[in-house]
Amino acid sequence: MENPESLEEGLIAKSSLAQPNPIKITNEVGERSGLPGSDNSSATPVVVLSTLVAICGSFAHGCSYSVFGSVLTFGGIIGSLVNGKIADVTGRRGAMWLSELFCIVGWLAIAFSKDAWSLYLGRFSLGIGLAIIAYVVPIYVAEITPKNIRGAFTATNQFLIASGLSVMYLVGTVVSWRALALIAAVPCLLQVVGLFFIPESPRWLAKIGKEKELEATLQSLRGKTADISMESADIRDYTQTFEKDSKAGIFDLFQQKYAYSLSVGVGLMVLQPLAGSAAIAYYASYIFAAADLLTNIGSISMAIIQLPAIGVSILLTDRFGRRPLLLASTIGMGLSLTIIALAFGLQDTHLWNEATPVLVYIGIMGFSIAYSLGMAGLPSVIMSEIFPINIKGTFSIFWVICAAAVAFAAFLVPETKGRTLEEIQISITKL
Repeated sequence: MENPESLEEGLIAKSSLAQPNPIKITNEVGERSGLPGSDNSSATPVVVLSTLVAICGSFAHGCSYSVFGSVLTFGGIIGSLVNGKIADVTGRRGAMWLSELFCIVGWLAIAFSKDAWSLYLGRFSLGIGLAIIAYVVPIYVAEITPKNIRGAFTATNQFLIASGLSVMYLVGTVVSWRALALIAAVPCLLQVVGLFFIPESPRWLAKIGKEKELEATLQSLRGKTADISMESADIRDYTQTFEKDSKAGIFDLFQQKYAYSLSVGVGLMVLQPLAGSAAIAYYASYIFAAADLLTNIGSISMAIIQLPAIGVSILLTDRFGRRPLLLASTIGMGLSLTIIALAFGLQDTHLWNEATPVLVYIGIMGFSIAYSLGMAGLPSVIMSEIFPINIKGTFSIFWVICAAAVAFAAFLVPETKGRTLEEIQISITKL
């Protein structure tokens, strides 16, 4: 079986034969056209509109954190089990339609709930919808955009998630939770309407063998005057090669040729929360309180500061690359956590107590900026890029991880509520 390097070389060679000097081809206005080998493919109105419609779902994803609960997680496990298959069978647009159906049902069930079961149903439905959104949106955006702007456009997914979270936090201080649920349903409805006006992913069309639709869709995405012959040929050849080699079952992920991609993808998704983001997000208010800072000021600052930081990340993703931003992000996160640790160390030793609130604020704001610059959104960008078309639909591997986490919590994690430390130790050590 060909390795990825030889496959890529073959495609490049084939493209070179088909188009001897692709970089010199010009369109009617004398500019280089949007070919895959070109460095200045433009963001056409169709690409911009399609991305905006897709990331409406990401905004709804950010809104969901305001109603986060364990039932939402269970819904997410179900959604993660089927999201790849849905995207492969119904297409990227079909998956987004279905996801918003679950989200709208969820938000309405929450907004008009009469009892706890309505809330549970709403959260469960939201969990399913959001699991589909989280999977299909970055893949769709990555598949429709030219390579030189792909990273920035895919990173807007995280920007909209952060925007939804910030809006829900700020608006939630002045309206009821029922009104908040209705507001959160608005971007879902916008996406449902917008999906009628955007094209399907050309790579999915190639996957199911719709040659004419592939050509028409790619032409609309790249512009009427763009020469798409090379790009369409590469998409067809690449897709046919991988489709021939695999039936895209879940165990295909563990083939040797995907070992590197799987290690990178799973590694990034695991390191994202382990690097401290989950701890800062969940316990920021407690950290501010422990440092004698007003929690509202600190939390609002976090909600606001991440938006321009993610905006900067979007601008830099295609200019400097994914790895440099990830390195800068993780280094900044580490330095910020060091400042926070130093602040509480000074507080414990009573050497410089008045500096603790300032250092904690600087540390958490620095962490929020550094995290937003890279680790917040780039893992999903890279995940949408490193797996071939035939393997993207098998990513139910993550529902297995989620299910394992549920089993771990259910059968191994002890309940410590209302028990003394001695009682906990006795029950754990079986003394």
